[in-house]
Amino acid sequence: MPRIRRWREENRPPPKTEFKVQPKIQKIPRPEHYRPGPPACWQDLADRSLLTKELIQQALAPVSQPDLNGHVKAAVLCALFEENGCLCVLLTRRAASLRSHTSEVSFPGGRLDPGEHPLQAALREAHEEIGLIPEQVEILGNLSPFSTRKLEVAILPFVGWLDRPPHLQPNPAEVEQVLRIPLARLWEEGVYHQEIWDLPEYKGLAIHFFELDQDIVWGATARVLHELLSRLWVPDFQAEPGP
Repeated sequence: MPRIRRWREENRPPPKTEFKVQPKIQKIPRPEHYRPGPPACWQDLADRSLLTKELIQQALAPVSQPDLNGHVKAAVLCALFEENGCLCVLLTRRAASLRSHTSEVSFPGGRLDPGEHPLQAALREAHEEIGLIPEQVEILGNLSPFSTRKLEVAILPFVGWLDRPPHLQPNPAEVEQVLRIPLARLWEEGVYHQEIWDLPEYKGLAIHFFELDQDIVWGATARVLHELLSRLWVPDFQAEPGP
């Protein structure tokens, strides 16, 4: 080998290592008996005009109940904001050290403290989990309350608007990562699907899924996203009953 070539080979810098963020592998407890569900109700809609705060608030009006309390025992916050020309939603990946729903994608939120209003709980939990300042959130309305199989209490999702992309400080004891997901990504073809699960305690349970690059959003969080998108595009949408 010529001397110059040998010197180049011996002194060649090492190749750059590319680090890729691998999506989390969630344990989805599919039952033995399940089947595909219907497609998204927004799938065949051609007109998806630019969404504004006013249009979102108008879409939430039929279901919004500002005085709803009573049987509601938990609340979550679905925060929307514009970033780089895209309307985005804030989600979190729960910390791996938590006892339940480990590493699952969820909205900030949790159980109500004694005497606390659901909206107060949603804002408080968002501040505790990701450092979102409550005064920066304009509440546009709420979605339908629902329960889950593991949490047999009514959960009330609130939809909030942020005037600018938020500066957040996630609490590592509760949140592993904050995800800023463009809404347009959620209604892309192939991202959403539904499954019908037959469980011993409930037959024909609709389970929603959004398969994103970062992770799979499913269960209660996907149910909230499904209702939000459905109300934005289908004025007479009715949320499904059941847990």
